[in-house]
Amino acid sequence: MTRSAMPLSRFTVLDLTRVRAGPTAVRQLADWGADVIKIEAPEAVDKAEGMGGARYGPDFQNLHRNKRAMTLNLKEPDGRAAFMRLVERADVVVENYRPDVKSRLGIDYPACRAVNPRIVYASISGFGQNGPYRLRPGFDQIAQGMGGLMWITGLPGQGPVRVGVPIADLAGGLYASIGIFVALLEREETGEGRWVHSSLLEAQIAMLDFQAARWTIAGEVPPQAGNNHPTSIPTGVFETADGYINVAASGDGMWRRLCEVLGDPGMRDDPRFATGEARSENRDRLNQRIQEHLRKRTCAEWIESLNGTGVPCGPIYRMDEMWKDDQVEHLRMQRATHHPALGEVAVVRNAVNIEGVPPMPYRHTAERGEHTDEILGEFGFTIGEIADMRSRNVI
Repeated sequence: MTRSAMPLSRFTVLDLTRVRAGPTAVRQLADWGADVIKIEAPEAVDKAEGMGGARYGPDFQNLHRNKRAMTLNLKEPDGRAAFMRLVERADVVVENYRPDVKSRLGIDYPACRAVNPRIVYASISGFGQNGPYRLRPGFDQIAQGMGGLMWITGLPGQGPVRVGVPIADLAGGLYASIGIFVALLEREETGEGRWVHSSLLEAQIAMLDFQAARWTIAGEVPPQAGNNHPTSIPTGVFETADGYINVAASGDGMWRRLCEVLGDPGMRDDPRFATGEARSENRDRLNQRIQEHLRKRTCAEWIESLNGTGVPCGPIYRMDEMWKDDQVEHLRMQRATHHPALGEVAVVRNAVNIEGVPPMPYRHTAERGEHTDEILGEFGFTIGEIADMRSRNVI
């Protein structure tokens, strides 16, 4: 394979991941040019779509772009042996099986390290590689609930509410990718690989951030706050003459500017709202008064006037509206790929920008086994070996 000029092009990654958390981690490597080899079971061995969704569906196509794909039956001894030949020359292995599966297959970190001490091996699970729940199957919404997120999400008294994206999956993948980068950097000094692992539960708790610290440091149990920010007041959703906007005016400076734009100096001087503590104690009354003003003009008018005076304010878009926003269009958050079966497919681009690096290429999600022969040939397998393995459904 011809190496690109992308920052990670010198690294080879063996991708054993499925569903979302693992592919999210691997996508960070693939987007920046690593030679990612997605390994799946041969179709003759496993015809099921699995939990990753339909192969030609938007989710699968967005998650698995920028990879090559091969098939390998890891349940067969020859399949395991072939995998280990790949490990000998690879830099990274990423898997998100339940913790016992990789050991049962004989492809866990100790086995891989035995053939390549430089290997960085990343594992993502539901609850961690050890502990009483280690063998439980992991699922994003389960982690959202156990990780404390669903009881601080939603309207007060509404009951627990899940977040609208699989935040535990996404965070688990992103934390794992950070760990991979750290291990690769350390390897440049030590020459040794590491076992990196994270889990949906750990990632979800870490993503609670200041809400979690309210308990660990201050002993507070954060309640549901709906669209109000739990600590920065006034911050929330308000109705205008033609829709809804977010306004964030916490801090005395922004608070005074908000009162000026609303033309309500009396609200600014009212002792019930004069300090941050007072505004917090009287939040509902304050929000009602702000709401009375904001209903008088349109979203566009308020967004222009509030932002013009340094008070953060923005629209609340439906998905189709978001993609039409001038700044979103400027950022080019959609990138086109050409799929041999689907035609032009737009994927969501990586959110990291590095000045001076060539534009990130976006390649279509490979078909199952699309590059099997090509990859095995690069790793030293002969034409005869490849044909023999194919005849026995090893590939």
